[in-house]
Amino acid sequence: MRVATWNVNSVRQRIEHLLTWLKDCSPDIVCLQEIKCVDEAFPRLEIEALGYNVVTHGQKTFNGVALLSKLPFEETKSGLAGDDEDAHARFLEGVVPLKREVLRIACLYLPNGNPPETEKYSYKLKWMSRLLEYSKQRLKTEEPLVLAGDFNVIPAAQDVHNPAGWINDALFRSTTREAFQSLLGLGLTDALRAVTDAPGQYTFWDYQAGAWQKNHGLRIDHLLLSPQASDRLIDVGVDSYARAWEKPSDHVPVWADLDLETA
Repeated sequence: MRVATWNVNSVRQRIEHLLTWLKDCSPDIVCLQEIKCVDEAFPRLEIEALGYNVVTHGQKTFNGVALLSKLPFEETKSGLAGDDEDAHARFLEGVVPLKREVLRIACLYLPNGNPPETEKYSYKLKWMSRLLEYSKQRLKTEEPLVLAGDFNVIPAAQDVHNPAGWINDALFRSTTREAFQSLLGLGLTDALRAVTDAPGQYTFWDYQAGAWQKNHGLRIDHLLLSPQASDRLIDVGVDSYARAWEKPSDHVPVWADLDLETA
Protein backbone atom coordinates (compact mmCIF):
# COMPACT_ATOMS: atom_id res chain seq x y z
CA MET A 1 0.00 0.00 0.00
CA ARG A 2 1.30 3.44 -0.93
CA VAL A 3 0.41 6.38 1.33
CA ALA A 4 1.36 9.85 0.17
CA THR A 5 1.20 13.47 1.25
CA TRP A 6 1.34 16.65 -0.83
CA ASN A 7 0.81 20.31 -0.05
CA VAL A 8 -0.69 21.27 -3.42
CA ASN A 9 -0.87 25.02 -2.70
CA SER A 10 -4.36 25.48 -4.23
CA VAL A 11 -5.95 22.35 -5.64
CA ARG A 12 -7.93 24.20 -8.30
CA GLN A 13 -4.83 25.86 -9.68
CA ARG A 14 -2.85 22.60 -9.63
CA ILE A 15 -5.57 20.14 -10.60
CA GLU A 16 -3.85 19.05 -13.81
CA HIS A 17 -0.60 18.50 -11.91
CA LEU A 18 -2.48 16.51 -9.29
CA LEU A 19 -4.25 14.30 -11.83
CA THR A 20 -1.00 13.65 -13.71
CA TRP A 21 0.78 12.68 -10.51
CA LEU A 22 -2.08 10.45 -9.31
CA LYS A 23 -1.90 8.54 -12.59
CA ASP A 24 1.90 8.27 -12.48
CA CYS A 25 2.37 7.47 -8.80
CA SER A 26 -0.88 5.56 -8.23
CA PRO A 27 -0.97 6.00 -4.44
CA ASP A 28 -3.66 4.16 -2.52
CA ILE A 29 -4.18 6.98 -0.02
CA VAL A 30 -3.29 10.66 -0.41
CA CYS A 31 -3.26 13.47 2.12
CA LEU A 32 -3.53 16.93 0.56
CA GLN A 33 -2.85 20.24 2.30
CA GLU A 34 -3.56 23.86 1.43
CA ILE A 35 -6.39 22.99 -0.92
CA LYS A 36 -7.49 26.62 -0.41
CA CYS A 37 -11.16 26.12 -1.24
CA VAL A 38 -14.44 25.32 0.45
CA ASP A 39 -15.71 21.74 0.27
CA GLU A 40 -18.20 22.52 -2.51
CA ALA A 41 -15.47 23.94 -4.77
CA PHE A 42 -13.12 20.94 -4.50
CA PRO A 43 -12.62 19.22 -7.92
CA ARG A 44 -14.14 16.01 -6.64
CA LEU A 45 -15.44 14.53 -9.90
CA GLU A 46 -12.09 14.55 -11.70
CA ILE A 47 -10.44 12.73 -8.80
CA GLU A 48 -13.29 10.29 -8.24
CA ALA A 49 -13.01 9.38 -11.93
CA LEU A 50 -9.57 7.93 -11.11
CA GLY A 51 -11.10 5.60 -8.53
CA TYR A 52 -10.68 7.61 -5.35
CA ASN A 53 -13.07 8.24 -2.49
CA VAL A 54 -12.78 11.89 -1.46
CA VAL A 55 -13.25 13.62 1.90
CA THR A 56 -12.46 17.30 2.41
CA HIS A 57 -12.21 19.79 5.24
CA GLY A 58 -12.05 23.04 3.32
CA GLN A 59 -11.78 26.73 4.04
CA LYS A 60 -12.16 29.68 1.70
CA THR A 61 -8.83 31.02 0.37
CA PHE A 62 -6.66 29.57 3.15
CA ASN A 63 -5.64 26.20 4.63
CA GLY A 64 -7.85 23.21 3.88
CA VAL A 65 -7.04 19.49 3.85
CA ALA A 66 -8.35 16.50 1.92
CA LEU A 67 -8.11 12.71 1.99
CA LEU A 68 -8.22 10.59 -1.17
CA SER A 69 -8.46 6.82 -0.86
CA LYS A 70 -8.92 3.90 -3.22
CA LEU A 71 -10.32 2.06 -0.19
CA PRO A 72 -13.68 3.03 1.33
CA PHE A 73 -13.66 5.15 4.45
CA GLU A 74 -15.11 3.45 7.51
CA GLU A 75 -15.14 6.78 9.32
CA THR A 76 -13.78 10.31 9.00
CA LYS A 77 -13.48 13.22 11.39
CA SER A 78 -12.34 16.80 10.85
CA GLY A 79 -10.67 19.10 13.35
CA LEU A 80 -8.02 18.46 15.99
CA ALA A 81 -9.28 18.17 19.56
CA GLY A 82 -8.15 20.56 22.26
CA ASP A 83 -9.39 23.97 21.11
CA ASP A 84 -13.06 24.43 20.26
CA GLU A 85 -12.39 27.99 19.05
CA ASP A 86 -9.83 26.97 16.42
CA ALA A 87 -11.66 27.44 13.11
CA HIS A 88 -8.70 26.70 10.84
CA ALA A 89 -9.18 23.73 8.50
CA ARG A 90 -5.93 21.92 9.28
CA PHE A 91 -6.78 18.39 10.36
CA LEU A 92 -8.70 15.48 8.84
CA GLU A 93 -8.70 11.89 10.07
CA GLY A 94 -9.81 8.83 8.13
CA VAL A 95 -10.06 5.10 8.82
CA VAL A 96 -9.87 2.52 6.02
CA PRO A 97 -10.36 -1.27 6.26
CA LEU A 98 -7.51 -3.75 5.90
CA LYS A 99 -7.69 -7.54 5.75
CA ARG A 100 -7.21 -8.09 9.49
CA GLU A 101 -7.35 -4.57 10.96
CA VAL A 102 -7.82 -0.94 10.02
CA LEU A 103 -5.43 1.82 8.99
CA ARG A 104 -5.91 5.25 10.53
CA ILE A 105 -4.63 8.25 8.59
CA ALA A 106 -4.33 11.78 9.96
CA CYS A 107 -3.87 14.45 7.30
CA LEU A 108 -2.50 17.61 8.86
CA TYR A 109 -1.29 21.09 8.00
CA LEU A 110 0.56 22.61 10.94
CA PRO A 111 0.68 26.38 11.41
CA ASN A 112 3.72 28.14 9.98
CA GLY A 113 4.28 30.20 13.11
CA ASN A 114 6.12 33.17 11.65
CA PRO A 115 6.94 35.77 12.79
CA PRO A 116 8.07 33.90 15.92
CA GLU A 117 7.70 36.96 18.17
CA THR A 118 3.94 37.04 17.59
CA GLU A 119 0.89 35.06 18.69
CA LYS A 120 1.28 33.03 15.47
CA TYR A 121 4.14 31.16 17.05
CA SER A 122 2.32 30.46 20.30
CA TYR A 123 -0.59 29.14 18.17
CA LYS A 124 1.86 26.82 16.40
CA LEU A 125 3.24 25.44 19.66
CA LYS A 126 -0.24 24.98 21.12
CA TRP A 127 -1.29 23.15 17.96
CA MET A 128 1.72 20.86 18.27
CA SER A 129 0.83 20.20 21.88
CA ARG A 130 -2.68 19.20 20.82
CA LEU A 131 -1.19 16.92 18.16
CA LEU A 132 1.00 15.31 20.82
CA GLU A 133 -2.04 14.56 22.96
CA TYR A 134 -3.95 13.18 19.96
CA SER A 135 -1.01 10.92 19.14
CA LYS A 136 -0.74 9.67 22.71
CA GLN A 137 -4.37 8.61 22.67
CA ARG A 138 -4.24 7.01 19.21
CA LEU A 139 -1.08 5.05 19.95
CA LYS A 140 -2.88 3.35 22.84
CA THR A 141 -5.06 1.52 20.31
CA GLU A 142 -1.97 -0.22 18.86
CA GLU A 143 -3.26 0.03 15.30
CA PRO A 144 -1.40 1.08 12.14
CA LEU A 145 -1.41 4.89 12.19
CA VAL A 146 0.10 7.43 9.79
CA LEU A 147 0.40 11.14 10.52
CA ALA A 148 0.99 12.73 7.13
CA GLY A 149 1.27 16.29 6.01
CA ASP A 150 3.03 19.62 5.96
CA PHE A 151 4.36 19.88 9.50
CA ASN A 152 6.11 23.21 8.88
CA VAL A 153 8.98 21.74 10.91
CA ILE A 154 12.60 21.31 9.79
CA PRO A 155 13.64 18.44 12.10
CA ALA A 156 17.43 18.75 11.85
CA ALA A 157 20.29 20.63 10.20
CA GLN A 158 20.57 18.02 7.46
CA ASP A 159 16.99 18.86 6.44
CA VAL A 160 17.71 22.43 5.29
CA HIS A 161 20.14 24.22 3.06
CA ASN A 162 22.17 26.70 5.14
CA PRO A 163 20.86 25.82 8.64
CA ALA A 164 22.46 28.92 10.16
CA GLY A 165 20.17 31.12 8.09
CA TRP A 166 17.07 29.49 9.60
CA ILE A 167 18.00 29.32 13.25
CA ASN A 168 15.48 31.98 14.34
CA ASP A 169 12.73 30.93 11.92
CA ALA A 170 9.59 29.37 13.42
CA LEU A 171 10.18 26.24 11.30
CA PHE A 172 13.64 25.61 12.77
CA ARG A 173 13.60 27.17 16.21
CA SER A 174 14.83 24.83 18.92
CA THR A 175 11.41 24.88 20.59
CA THR A 176 9.79 23.76 17.33
CA ARG A 177 12.26 20.93 16.83
CA GLU A 178 11.86 19.82 20.44
CA ALA A 179 8.10 19.62 19.99
CA PHE A 180 8.61 17.47 16.88
CA GLN A 181 11.03 15.23 18.78
CA SER A 182 8.37 14.81 21.47
CA LEU A 183 6.17 13.17 18.82
CA LEU A 184 8.96 10.79 17.88
CA GLY A 185 9.52 10.16 21.58
CA LEU A 186 6.04 8.66 21.81
CA GLY A 187 7.17 5.89 19.47
CA LEU A 188 6.36 7.45 16.10
CA THR A 189 8.88 6.91 13.30
CA ASP A 190 9.94 9.52 10.74
CA ALA A 191 9.45 7.32 7.67
CA LEU A 192 12.04 8.94 5.44
CA ARG A 193 14.76 8.90 8.09
CA ALA A 194 14.02 5.23 8.69
CA VAL A 195 15.29 4.45 5.17
CA THR A 196 18.01 7.08 4.61
CA ASP A 197 20.30 9.43 6.51
CA ALA A 198 21.25 11.30 3.36
CA PRO A 199 21.10 15.11 3.47
CA GLY A 200 19.31 17.12 0.80
CA GLN A 201 16.03 15.16 0.98
CA TYR A 202 14.03 18.34 0.48
CA THR A 203 10.25 18.62 -0.01
CA PHE A 204 9.90 22.41 -0.34
CA TRP A 205 11.65 25.10 -2.36
CA ASP A 206 10.59 28.73 -2.10
CA TYR A 207 9.44 30.55 -5.23
CA GLN A 208 11.93 33.34 -4.50
CA ALA A 209 15.64 33.76 -5.23
CA GLY A 210 15.96 30.76 -7.53
CA ALA A 211 15.64 28.34 -4.60
CA TRP A 212 14.63 25.40 -6.81
CA GLN A 213 17.34 26.01 -9.38
CA LYS A 214 19.98 26.29 -6.63
CA ASN A 215 18.49 23.38 -4.63
CA HIS A 216 18.10 25.61 -1.58
CA GLY A 217 15.35 23.51 -0.06
CA LEU A 218 13.77 22.33 3.18
CA ARG A 219 12.29 19.06 4.41
CA ILE A 220 9.03 20.01 6.12
CA ASP A 221 6.57 17.42 4.73
CA HIS A 222 6.61 14.23 6.76
CA LEU A 223 5.08 10.80 7.27
CA LEU A 224 5.16 9.67 10.90
CA LEU A 225 4.33 6.02 11.53
CA SER A 226 3.09 4.16 14.59
CA PRO A 227 5.08 1.00 15.50
CA GLN A 228 2.41 -1.13 13.82
CA ALA A 229 2.92 0.83 10.59
CA SER A 230 6.69 1.29 10.76
CA ASP A 231 7.13 -2.48 11.15
CA ARG A 232 5.63 -2.80 7.67
CA LEU A 233 7.62 0.02 6.04
CA ILE A 234 9.11 -0.99 2.67
CA ASP A 235 10.31 2.23 1.06
CA VAL A 236 9.93 6.02 1.02
CA GLY A 237 10.21 8.41 -1.91
CA VAL A 238 10.20 12.15 -2.63
CA ASP A 239 8.81 13.05 -6.06
CA SER A 240 10.95 16.15 -6.46
CA TYR A 241 10.44 16.17 -10.24
CA ALA A 242 7.01 17.76 -9.68
CA ARG A 243 8.71 20.99 -8.58
CA ALA A 244 10.07 21.43 -12.13
CA TRP A 245 6.61 21.49 -13.70
CA GLU A 246 5.18 24.73 -15.05
CA LYS A 247 3.49 26.79 -12.29
CA PRO A 248 4.12 24.11 -9.65
CA SER A 249 3.34 23.94 -5.97
CA ASP A 250 6.32 24.97 -3.86
CA HIS A 251 6.04 21.53 -2.17
CA VAL A 252 6.44 18.08 -3.73
CA PRO A 253 4.79 14.74 -2.90
CA VAL A 254 6.28 12.34 -0.36
CA TRP A 255 5.16 8.70 -0.22
CA ALA A 256 5.73 5.56 1.80
CA ASP A 257 5.10 1.97 0.76
CA LEU A 258 3.73 -0.22 3.55
CA ASP A 259 3.25 -3.99 3.56
CA LEU A 260 -0.42 -3.86 4.51
CA GLU A 261 -3.02 -6.28 3.14
CA THR A 262 -6.30 -4.80 2.02
CA ALA A 263 -9.58 -6.60 2.55
